[in-house]
Amino acid sequence: MKSRPKPLLFRLTIVTGMILFLSVTVHANSPIWSSQSLTPLIEEGLANNQSLKSLEYQVDALTEQIPAAGALPDPRLGIGLMNMPVDTFRFDEEPMTQKQVFIAQKIPWTGKRGLMEEEAQWSARQKEMMLDARRLILAKEIADAWYDLGFITKSREINDRMTELVDRILNAAESRYATGKGSQQNIFQAQVELSKLYNEQIILKTKHRGLEDRINSLLNRQNYQPVVFVDNPEEPGIRLSLPDLKSAALAHNPELKIREFDILLSNTRTQMAEKDYWPDFDVMAAYGQRDESRSGQDWVDFFSTTVSISLPVWKNSKQDKKLAAAAAMQHSTEQAYENMVNNISHQLDALATEIINLQDNYTLYKQSLLPQAEEWARAALDAYEVGEVEFDTMINARMRLLMFELQAERHRIDIFKKRAELEVLIGQPLP
Repeated sequence: MKSRPKPLLFRLTIVTGMILFLSVTVHANSPIWSSQSLTPLIEEGLANNQSLKSLEYQVDALTEQIPAAGALPDPRLGIGLMNMPVDTFRFDEEPMTQKQVFIAQKIPWTGKRGLMEEEAQWSARQKEMMLDARRLILAKEIADAWYDLGFITKSREINDRMTELVDRILNAAESRYATGKGSQQNIFQAQVELSKLYNEQIILKTKHRGLEDRINSLLNRQNYQPVVFVDNPEEPGIRLSLPDLKSAALAHNPELKIREFDILLSNTRTQMAEKDYWPDFDVMAAYGQRDESRSGQDWVDFFSTTVSISLPVWKNSKQDKKLAAAAAMQHSTEQAYENMVNNISHQLDALATEIINLQDNYTLYKQSLLPQAEEWARAALDAYEVGEVEFDTMINARMRLLMFELQAERHRIDIFKKRAELEVLIGQPLP
């Protein structure tokens, strides 16, 4: 009836020991990397989130249940009457009539209590991994909203600079037209560009308020509070090693740990199903007190004891089916674990590729495109002032420079967001 140990279970043994050790350690303030200005927001969100608090209480409750799961059933105390004659209902008429008090104890077959305690332990640790997974997801959601707020803040800054630039160009175009040196078409074009920028200003303001509301909601604040983005001056240079990332994910990804505890739970339940073939014992001890006979004879009291066991008479429809179901569930959990390992491996590869490409793009903008666009904008403005290039060329050059600056910021923000996504996948901050 014993099933052969699965290789996967051997691989989980050491990891499980690490989890049980880490389960008593204190969580870091932020489960993902965060800048000095972002960390307080993540800490506030983790401290105020009601679903996290609910999970924490569930972890405490399941942990408290571990010793109880393996405890013996409560003994039973009872009283009774034996061999009472129904014609007289007298205690001193028949010698076998007695008042009885008994105590009984059910004793499970050896090993069953340890398996029940083990099952409760795995359930508690699994719930703890669910708590860790939720902490990571909430931290990432706060970080994403914060980074998006940073991009919108930068967009509004660039919009203000572009608006100021176009307004100066419009004034210059009107002055040149008034002196007969410029074209009225340049004035119209500058006015159109200015109107587009005013419209974008309204859109960005709406998005900014929406992100503030999103952050306030994630932090579980009762009322609206303005959120001021403080830029992170750190350059997002991230060095990635795919083998190291996969090793970290296998060791720390909480969703994977949940699947591992599914395997441990199913393995324990399979062993419990195997133990069900063996009987439980029911031990009873009784004391029977007898009264003196009607003739004054002193009848001696009785002591009785019994031991009973359960018989697996219906094993074909009960124990066999229960064991088959447990074995099938064990295979299912092992397959789910292997599938998640493969999915995580592919996700890590895709994320690492995205981050590398984003860093390459960011470097390209910072080191090549932005300096070139700046030179072009400066040269176009100088040439326009002496009448060597058209108005379109000059304004497009200036606008292109600011758009490149905004695109570089987009790449920088996306690197930080992808970093947070990667850290959720590996279950810990990147170095």
